[in-house]
Amino acid sequence: MGILAPLYENPITQEIISWYLFFFGVSLPIVLIFWLIGLKGFIELTRFETGNTFLYKLNPLTKILFGIVVMTVASTTIWWIGAILTVAILPLYLTLNNGVRKFNYVLLLTFSSIVGSTWAIAPYTPPYILQEVFPNQHYITVWVWPSYFSVMGYVPILTLQAIIYGLQTAFRVTATLVSALLLVVSTSVSDLFRMFTKIKVPLAVTFSVLVGLRTIPKVFELLDTSLKMQMLRGLGYGKPKVIRVFYYIYGAFMAIIPAMVYLFRGSKSLAISADTRAFRAYPTRTSMKEVPFTRYDYIMFGVIVALIVLDVVANIVGFGRSVPYVGL
Repeated sequence: MGILAPLYENPITQEIISWYLFFFGVSLPIVLIFWLIGLKGFIELTRFETGNTFLYKLNPLTKILFGIVVMTVASTTIWWIGAILTVAILPLYLTLNNGVRKFNYVLLLTFSSIVGSTWAIAPYTPPYILQEVFPNQHYITVWVWPSYFSVMGYVPILTLQAIIYGLQTAFRVTATLVSALLLVVSTSVSDLFRMFTKIKVPLAVTFSVLVGLRTIPKVFELLDTSLKMQMLRGLGYGKPKVIRVFYYIYGAFMAIIPAMVYLFRGSKSLAISADTRAFRAYPTRTSMKEVPFTRYDYIMFGVIVALIVLDVVANIVGFGRSVPYVGL
């Protein structure tokens, strides 16, 4: 007997609530992203701005190593370690330029990621996965989906353990997300290029990574510009505020093609710029500015070592477990 048995035993109620739950899981993260965060928020979270705090003074390699270690620890230990890492990293955004605004944006992004990841996994988790994650437990039925929901891949019965499993997986995602964004917002492309060159990363790989870092905020800027142009032309004008957010979402999707066109046009200018700077004219490059390792890097190295020790100890004492992700 499920905890909501009186509701899903009524066919009409089951249909209504099932579709409500479906659209809740799909729409809530989208509404949070487009309404509360917005394209401006994504620009803030993907664009480098010069600063003077310790994060800006860290060597790019230190931040890359920190992100890799956080991802490793979150994916190989019990879920609440990933949750603790997420909570511990979030306040670091307050040290950035416009830190309060960036912190609010990343907090909303983290929450939407938790909701989206949980709901993207829980309804699709088969029983054999739950038996591996929660052995010898009595499974609590939360909801029973209509039979035709199986066409979308839904498991017929949604259990409390499936929701918990989705939440556990979400915290592994958020820890990696917030640590990776720190690198993006506090590291200049030039410094990253210098360090990649210093450690002999192939120029083709370096160029691809740096173009990607420069393109991400540009994509959001172009989407924002295209959306504003649609709003100026009357998209959603005079509509109730309750449904205006859906016009924003519609406008954002309609802005994808114009944004891609502008990006393709800009790629020609990027190629010309690389040629005029003699990119790959020589196998190695020199630099007028060195990116040193400072005392902040050595402090961060201590944090990284502590995380590695935490990972090893957690696995030894029984708090290490990789999530058996749904899939083949």
